[in-house]
Parts: sequence; C-alpha cells; structure tokens
Amino acid sequence: MAGLADSIESMEQLATVWRAMVLDRDAEADVRDLPGLAVRWADCRFPFWNCVTLTDVGADAALVEQRLRQAADIMRSKRHPGFLWVFEDLLDDGARAALETVAGQALLEHAFPGTGMAGDLLPIPEPDHPDLEFVRVRTDEQLRAYADLNSRAYGFTPEDGRDGLAGSALWKNEVYAYLGMRDGVPVTCAGTVEADGRLFVVLVATDPKWERRGYGEAVTRKALYEGARATGLTRATLHATVAGSPVYPRIGFVPNSPMRFYSLKG
Repeated sequence: MAGLADSIESMEQLATVWRAMVLDRDAEADVRDLPGLAVRWADCRFPFWNCVTLTDVGADAALVEQRLRQAADIMRSKRHPGFLWVFEDLLDDGARAALETVAGQALLEHAFPGTGMAGDLLPIPEPDHPDLEFVRVRTDEQLRAYADLNSRAYGFTPEDGRDGLAGSALWKNEVYAYLGMRDGVPVTCAGTVEADGRLFVVLVATDPKWERRGYGEAVTRKALYEGARATGLTRATLHATVAGSPVYPRIGFVPNSPMRFYSLKG
C-alpha cells in the first residue's frame, strides 16, 4: 500500500469528481462539504450518484460513530438509495477496529468493498485488442449503451443506469468515455475525466457474458491513453471494485486505501 497522502488524494478525488457528476445529473443536487462529510447526492435512480463520504483524517472511534450517524440521517432523508464511502486508512486504529460495530449502531450495513488506487503512469502506449473496436461516446445512443453496460455489470435495472447518464452533455464532451465494440456490439466501457491535475477513471464495466477476455483492461487503457493525449496529464486515480483490483496494477496503478461501501439497513 502507498502512504497516507495517497489515501487522502483518493478521498479528495472522489469528492471532486462526484461533485461534477452529480451536478451534471441535477444542477440542484445536494452537494455540500460538511465537517467530516462530503455530500454528493443527485437523489436519482442510479445509486452511484448518491454518495456521502467521510473526509476526516485520523478520526477516532467516537468521531466516526458521530459521522456515521450523521451520514445515515442524510441518507434516510433522501428518496433514492445510495452509499456511504469510507476510506479505511483515514481512520485511526481504534476507529477501524470499531467500524462494523458503529456502522451497525447507525443502522448501516456493509454493501461491498473497494480499493483506492493511483499512479504516475502516463503516457501509456496506444492500446489494442484483436476483438475490439474502440468508439468514443458522442451520441445519446452510445451513452445509453454505456449506461446499460454498467447496469448489467453492477446488477442495476436498465432504467436505473440510464437515469444516471441519459442526456448528459458532460459525458459526451468532457469525459473521455469509450465503448469497446465486438462485432459492432458494445461489450465493455471505461471513461476518464480531468480532476485537479489528474485523470480519474470512472464507471468501468464489462458485460458479464464477455468477462475474462481482457476487455476491461483494454478499454481502460484506451480511455487513459486518449485522456492523457488530450490533457497532457501524467497521474491517474481510481476506485476499484473487487473484480477490477487485479486488473489495474497491470496498467501501473498502486493500491492505497481499502474502502468500504455502506447502505442503509432494510
């Protein structure tokens, strides 16, 4: 694992990128920086755009208990479900040990794990895959295909995925978002977006029918390659799921903080 500075960077990148994504979805969204909490909540059907993140560094168990209760209250006030994101390395040892207990007391339950990653890895060679043609997302139809790939990969309904991305000008113009096409059919996707002097990798997904063929790595490389070529940036960050964790170090990313995602119980 990298040092604490990289874990702080990972948390700050989330807050920066999700501000843009959530406000793109809804200009009136709940975007607030509270003491110890970053609220980025579009209150839409796409749950990844409904997010609260702990932002204290070195928080002890008592402070984390307080923050989790505040976060849960915010989440309960919303129409649509979302996630609380916790970067474990930003907690002190006592808070990490007590995390599951205090989360349960706040009526939160662990949804899934993740890992923050970053690296000074750009530029990279232009990627290629013998099965794939890469197409940049520029049209509403391509954006729907991107949303549908995420829905299939993460177990959302198509309507939920499309509610997060449909009609977005940001995704068609400012995100370097790419589809990997196999015989004309979208099977994988990845995007990068500029954030505070870095490229942030966002919403990587592969159709479950086409996993374990290197498609996700190839399209991520494409999004990084094109983003770096357009911006000149050399550092990139991301938040990996369990499925993606083995892939990204092959590109050059270094893990920093383990992450836990929580949802409301019931």
